[in-house]
Amino acid sequence: MMMPIKLHILLLCLLIFTIHTMHGTQAGHSLVPTPAPTAQPVSHPMYGVTQGSLQPEECSGRCTERCSATQYKKPCMFFCQKCCAKCLCVPPGTYGNKQSCPCYNNWKTKRGGPKCP
Repeated sequence: MMMPIKLHILLLCLLIFTIHTMHGTQAGHSLVPTPAPTAQPVSHPMYGVTQGSLQPEECSGRCTERCSATQYKKPCMFFCQKCCAKCLCVPPGTYGNKQSCPCYNNWKTKRGGPKCP
């Protein structure tokens, strides 16, 4: 007599679990969490080149590109990141092109030399 009741309860629990699982996946909810969408950089041709167009967390990547051709990587990265944090832009290429970011171009050392690489 006890065996059929336990079997019925087990089958009922299995049915409820199956319905709950199917309902969750049909409603667009999966049991596996989906990763949150990541922010993609704007695909504007002057993005990151014009003053104020970068987010602070993007400076490292832009400075890595800017300092890729120099043999003095550490100082280049240090000053590039400092300039990027202030100006929120990094000129394109590994050298020159500073006219696109006046803040980056006009920040000078005490001796009057360029502060930003």
